[in-house]
Amino acid sequence: MSSSASAAGGAGEEGGAAAAAQPQQEGPVVTCKGVNGLEKVVLREVRGSSAEVYLYGGHVTSWKDEHGEELLFVSNKAIFKPPKAIRGGIPICFPQFSNFGNLDPHGFARNRTWSVENDPPPFPVPTSNKAYVDLILTHTEEDLKIWPHSYEFRLRVALGPGGDLMLTSRIRNTNADGKPFSFTFAYHTYFSISDISEVRVEGLETLDYLDNLQERNRYTEQGDAIVFESELDRIYLGTPSKIAIIDHEKKRTFVVRKGGLPDAVVWNPWDKKAKAMSDFGDDEYKRMVCVEAAAIEKPITLKPGEEWTGKLELSAVPSSYYSGQLDPDRVLQDSSVPEDSIS
Repeated sequence: MSSSASAAGGAGEEGGAAAAAQPQQEGPVVTCKGVNGLEKVVLREVRGSSAEVYLYGGHVTSWKDEHGEELLFVSNKAIFKPPKAIRGGIPICFPQFSNFGNLDPHGFARNRTWSVENDPPPFPVPTSNKAYVDLILTHTEEDLKIWPHSYEFRLRVALGPGGDLMLTSRIRNTNADGKPFSFTFAYHTYFSISDISEVRVEGLETLDYLDNLQERNRYTEQGDAIVFESELDRIYLGTPSKIAIIDHEKKRTFVVRKGGLPDAVVWNPWDKKAKAMSDFGDDEYKRMVCVEAAAIEKPITLKPGEEWTGKLELSAVPSSYYSGQLDPDRVLQDSSVPEDSIS
């Protein structure tokens, strides 16, 4: 089930490295070849924002605002070659986050080739915009050997009218043997920033977190915001539906809104770990921060026929608009995701 398919818009130009990026056709949804000939889908919103999704990994690798400025970080050393996961953008961690289980770290969804699904089951609230694509991943025989469960993982990537980026994951247990399965999950989002010393993360104050640098011991956040002065790798628990990443130098704030994802991972590798990663530049840690909507501490369990929904909505606004609370009454554009998010 790992073969790729075409989306509306037809095939585009062949290409090498970064130059492969721009397809020749216009339109809200265009399929073309990306780096190393890997197939990708380019989404364009009428006001000029865009996003790119590789079928390999169901992986969002680009999100640009209406001025064409890139908002996601992808390493200059990223290896666009299976079976290596792409370093940066929004890797999807499923069915396992990190080493919370027996699989390879972060599971296998980010190492599989997804298919475009032209007629998915209807969404509770349909996307009014035309700039979206539906992808699907199902088990392969190889997957069953390492994780013996049948599933359907549907992913919708959409651009909102204001350039917001929305990812909706729907994971269904299709086991014929009547057995439930459990999984952990994360949208491992890499944000592009001016300099890590200029960034603060707000919305996680006073919360408990597991410190991955301290054997996952549990601590309570003491600061009024998270700032970065050395390597940081934490899983915040019971987090609010909205988190802000404030970039003082760019005077820009990323707002992360999420549904069905109670945890939030905050990560920056700093210099030593950056040097140890072959697909990451030695100084690139200064220009990225990961803030990841996740479900880790309490794995999601699905009985056969049950479906879980996890939503992520990203927006970028001038920091002058952000004064501690940004539209406190505003929730996810599709607010139909219930708190337990399983149906």
